[in-house]
Parts: sequence; C-alpha cells; structure tokens
Amino acid sequence: MLPILKKFNLFILLLAISSSLFAQNNLNNSKFKQLYEELPTPNVYRTASGAPGHEYYQQKADYEINVELDEEKNIINGNEVITYTNNSPDILNYLWIQLDQNVRAKNSHGQLTSTNSMNNKMSFNNIKRMHDRMNFDGGFKLEEVKDTYNKKLEYIVNETMMRIELPKPLKKGQSFSFKIKYSYNINDRMKIGGRSGYEYFENEGNAIYTIAQFFPRMAVYNEVEGWQNKQFLGRGEFTLPFGDYKVSITVPSDHIVAATGELQNPSSVLSKNQIKRWEKAKKNFVEPVIIVSENEAIENEKEKSVSSKTWVFEAENVRDFGWASSRKFIWDAMAVDVSGKTVMAYSYYPKEGNPLWEQYSTRVVAHSLKVYSKYTIDYIYPQATSVHAKSIGMEYPMICFNFGRPESDGTYSQRTKYGMIGVIIHEVGHNFFPMIINSDERQWTWMDEGLNTFVQYITEQEFERNYPSRRGPPTNIVEYMNGDKSGISPIMTNSESILQFGNNAYGKPATALNILRETVMGRELFDYSFKTYSERWAFKHPTPADFFRTMEDASAVDLDWFWRGWFYTNDHVDISLDKVNWFKVNSRNPEIENAISKTNKENNNTYIGISKNKSSISETVTEYDEASIDFYTTYDPFKTNIIDKEEYNKYIEKLDAEEKEILKSDKNYYELQFSNIGGLVMPIILEFTYEDGTNEVIRIPAEIWKKNSKEVKKIFILDKEVSSVRLDPFLETADVDLNNNYWPAKNEPTRFQMYKSNYKKKKENPMQRAIRAEEMENK
Repeated sequence: MLPILKKFNLFILLLAISSSLFAQNNLNNSKFKQLYEELPTPNVYRTASGAPGHEYYQQKADYEINVELDEEKNIINGNEVITYTNNSPDILNYLWIQLDQNVRAKNSHGQLTSTNSMNNKMSFNNIKRMHDRMNFDGGFKLEEVKDTYNKKLEYIVNETMMRIELPKPLKKGQSFSFKIKYSYNINDRMKIGGRSGYEYFENEGNAIYTIAQFFPRMAVYNEVEGWQNKQFLGRGEFTLPFGDYKVSITVPSDHIVAATGELQNPSSVLSKNQIKRWEKAKKNFVEPVIIVSENEAIENEKEKSVSSKTWVFEAENVRDFGWASSRKFIWDAMAVDVSGKTVMAYSYYPKEGNPLWEQYSTRVVAHSLKVYSKYTIDYIYPQATSVHAKSIGMEYPMICFNFGRPESDGTYSQRTKYGMIGVIIHEVGHNFFPMIINSDERQWTWMDEGLNTFVQYITEQEFERNYPSRRGPPTNIVEYMNGDKSGISPIMTNSESILQFGNNAYGKPATALNILRETVMGRELFDYSFKTYSERWAFKHPTPADFFRTMEDASAVDLDWFWRGWFYTNDHVDISLDKVNWFKVNSRNPEIENAISKTNKENNNTYIGISKNKSSISETVTEYDEASIDFYTTYDPFKTNIIDKEEYNKYIEKLDAEEKEILKSDKNYYELQFSNIGGLVMPIILEFTYEDGTNEVIRIPAEIWKKNSKEVKKIFILDKEVSSVRLDPFLETADVDLNNNYWPAKNEPTRFQMYKSNYKKKKENPMQRAIRAEEMENK
C-alpha cells in the first residue's frame, strides 16, 4: 500500500525537526554510555590507548623435559627442570604450578562438578563412557619435587594447582630452578574423551598418541590477576608464560614423532632417504613432498619394535609444548614464504586419513599461515604442523590435532571435507591466538576462540569462493541470538560459566567482528586496528580492555556502544521499519495546488493542508460537501480566481531567490519511522527502490540512536518517488526478524531444509534405535 501524499507548508519543517530532537534529548542514552565503569583504570602497565605501558612486564619459564612413552602400559614417565624468572616488581614467596592432568583424577572437582542426566533409554556407549570416566586412574603421580641441589621443596597440591614454597623470597630479576619427577596414565580418547590421549586401532594393535598437558606447567603471574591459579575444571583452557623449551621424547623406534619446535637430531631418528626428502621439501613452495610414505607407514605398523629412540626438539619463546607419536604416521611437508622467510608446513596422518589428508592438509596449513600473517603479524615460528586425530580439534604452539576421516573405502562427503579444512584452518590459526597473542583462556575464552574464528572465516573465504563457513556470516548467528535469553550469557562471561559455549565464545564474537569490519568501521580502518592490536600484544598477555581500547585508538571510531551491546549484554538485533510518510512542499501556487486537489478528489484521496498555530502543528482537512452545491451551477471549487493569484503573488514577493528555488524544486520528502525491538543499536542500512526501477543504498551510522535507543525518525529528501524501501537489504546486521524490514509490508518465507534418508528403515527396538542414533551422531 502506497502512502498518501501529504503537502506541507515549508516553514513548519524545521519546527517539526527541532521539536522531535528536543523530545529525544530527554530519553535514556545508556546504550552509548562510555565503558569507564566496565574497563579497568589505565596504568603504567596498560595504557588508555590499549598498548603495553612503559613498565609492562611478564614472567619467563624455561623447561628442560625428558619424557618416555610406555606404549605397553599407556603411561607417560617424565622429569623436568623449570627455571622461573621473576620480572615483576613484586617479591614472590611461592610459585604456582598447573597440574592439568589432575582434572581426570578420581573425585576431582572437574569430575564432581560436571553434570549429566539419565532417561529411560540410554545407549551402551553412553553408559560405558560414564563407567570408564569414573574408573579411570587419572592425574599426575608426583614422585619428587626438589631444587637443583636435590633438596626437597615444600609443596601442597590443591586439585589442579600446586604451590611450591620458595627457600627464600624471589626478587625482581632473580631466577629459581627446580625439578619435578612424575608420571600419569594416558587416557583413551575414544572411551573417555579429552584434548589429548590416544586412539587405539584394535584391528592392528596400534595407536596414535596426541600428547599435551603432559608436564607440570608454570601459572601466569601479572598485575591483572596476581597468580592466575583458577582451577582447571575442563572447559576454561590455559594461561601460560612464555619460555624456551628443550624436550627429549623417547618412543618405540618405529614411531614417527611430531612436536612443537625443531627437531635437533634427525640423523638419529630418520633414515637417509627420509632426511633427503625432508631437505627437498624445504625448497618446495608449490606442493607437499612425502617424507614418510604410506608404504613405509604400513610396514611400520607391522613391526611393533621393542627398542626405542629419543627425539629431541627445541623451541624458543613459546608458551606450551605438544607432541604426537605413532608408527602409523605418513609425513609430508612443503615450504611456505611468509614475508621472505621460509616456514615449514607439516602434516602427519595415518593411511585412514587418505586420500583427504594427502590432498589437502599441508596445503591448508600453508594457506592459513599466509592469510593469518596478512591480517595479524607475520608467523614467526619455524614450522606449523597438522596431525590427524579422530573427533578432536586442539592446538598447541606449532602443532595441532585435527579431525576429518574418510570412510573405510576412502570416500568422503562434502561435510567431511570442509569440516577437515575448517578445523585445520582454525587450529593452525590458534598459533596466533593465543599462542603468540597470549590472552588468558582460563578467564576469557572468546579472546582466543572468537578472534581466531573471525580470522578463520576470512581465511576460508580466501581459500575458496563461497566456502560454506559455519561461523562468521551474520545470518548464521540469528537463530542463537533470537533464542531464549535465559540460555544466553553475554560474551563477557568467565569461561566456566558460559552457556551455549560454541555460539557464545566462537560464533557470536566472530560474527560481531565481521559486522564491525564490514558494516560499522569498514575494512581499511578495521584491518589497520586489528593488525595494530596483534602487533602490540604479540608475545604478551592482553586483556579485553587492551583489545577494545586499541581498536578505538587506531581508528578514531567510538565503539563503546558496540562493545557494550554485543559483548556485555545478550540483546539481539531487531530493527523495525514501522512507517513511511511521503511529503511534498505546498507551492501555494493556486494553479498547481488546485489541480492537485482536484486529482486527489477524483482518486478519493483526502487533500491535507498544514497550517501553523502558535508553537503547535495542526492539520486542517478541507472537505467539500457535494450535496450543498446546486447540480446545475457552473461553480468549480478547484478553479483559480483572481484573489487566489493575488495572495500567491504577495507570498512570492516575500521570498528570496534561494527560497524560491526550494519552492520550485519539487523534491520528495520521506519520513521513515524505526523502532529498536531487539535492544542492540546498529547502523540502519536502507535500499530505496524508485518508481523508475532504479535503486539506491543509504547507510546511517548507529549513532542515529544516541538520543533515543528505542525509536527514531529520519527524513530523506529525494528527487524521485519511492516505490519500496528495504531495511538491511544485504543481511549484514544479524537482524532476527526480516518481516518488519519492508515497506510496503512483505513477509519472508520460513526456510526449511529437505533431506533424503540414506538408510533403509527396518524394524528395531527402542534401544537399537538409540544406539544407531548415537552412532550416526558420532559419525
């Protein structure tokens, strides 16, 4: 339905606008309130600009670790020497060490606080997993904690944290070295889950070991948290200081080992042919070179050596260490040019991963390093490794464990293919967030997962046009944001308290940053600011405030309203285009206006003239009673007479040249009324379609809501008449209700997906059906 044309006297317009602004000034503007109360006060360690302050410091922890894999018993035996350097201005009387394996100890807080439920139909797999978790003898077995002079140190273990009493206070600039000897049982990931552990291949008696959190690790001490010794309950991941590592890993001699850092003794663990292939790969920037072939891996699977070899790796300035070991590994590699520096991309996978892994994995690693380096900082480490591990995606410096396994006959679906590519991009990306830009995962999951998922989205789109990205596009987060608010927590929620973990910590922040880049700031300003944040906080410990402040400092864009809405609330976007009013200037020319009035009457339209009465605006409607006019008279109420012309001429004489031009301009004035139903203030993006078929997009910044965050009106002065208006035409704001985005009104159809069952129905009892459902889900 088109709007009725309304004619107005020109001198009223400014009064209407000023009256509207005056009313809006009295409304709540909390959506644009600055974040002074939410963000910590800047200081000498962290500035108001978001940069490290002139007295910023961080601690250092260096490790010498010797570990041995007991394949027969599935046990890790280890000993380590930790050298801890106090760079803080504080005197330390004790140290806190993380014992993350203790989350799997019987009756640990992690076990006791995890929730689950029963129903009348439970699968055997679920019941077995519950029993396996309960019966598993997990956790570190500490054999000794001593200084380097073999003197015992006093310590106490509190769940996943251990406090060591120092023999004497540790002052600024001083270091303290100590030794820990330990062991722990490796968990079967396929039975009880876990970020690390092993996968057993029963048909051949082999396993793939993906090992992490395998040594007691130093906690972070800084001016933000003091000691970050919040217990590890299983979800909030890791907060770790940087340091240098030398790690010796003893495994069966037919195993191939992948690890953080660089291999120091290749001649002791690789054959001459393998070393030759490795050297060739270091010069090949086009495609991967096979170092350990599938045939060699198959032969290794048969051997099951009882002898052992020790692989030695060294890594500088890393916050953690991970490794993988198996006789099943195929190994390929290629060189990657990152701003003139050669970085190696590696993949380790079993024959079960082919043909998918040989075709894609290393190429995806190389692509990820290039794209992430473009948008953050140049990748500084010497290598990045992708290891095949069923059902998980997990990251450590220079190495990650990734799912994506074809069917047993080598076929795979598009979902499997893109799932594997996506998880490799994501986990390789974690080398940047948080392995280099080292945020506090234990406190804020979104600072690594959300930022990483955002760059993952860009990397996926640059990998392949129209890549089916799961997270990042605004339309993909709509269902979550439109959900029950009791099940949605703000992004700024501690890692252990998050509801809907994936949507909250991955999807929503990634989408928010995508909208910030594409719709709010623009790519140029956003990319510069995001890269500035990455460069400022590389190899440091940033906080949310450092990120928020840097993005504003480097762009001159006030984003407090954006952080407040997207990160501190669970509001959603639902902006409604409520009404469109169309106006044209009343020229007062009787020959023009009388003709318009006559046309309106013939079309059953009401002629509306607007007059001014003191400070108020009123509408005077002139209606003509045809019954009062004699049927035989020649009187024409729309005929222009001499009095009309004289009044018009007097009016024109009072106007200057510019005012006369405005009167003759014949502009169209459209007043659009909007309401903010969802709560999140956002830019208003409008697409006008004109009567001649042309289109125009007008973008209005979010600050239009600054005086009234609930409803606003906006006047558009247009040369052409409008046939329709669409709000958010490109679906770029995550608006949850498109039905109120159109004028004239238009309903969006509900979208649903059709699918075809890929299995034949057969008779089965409820237990069989439940088991099959779980198998399909796991698959």
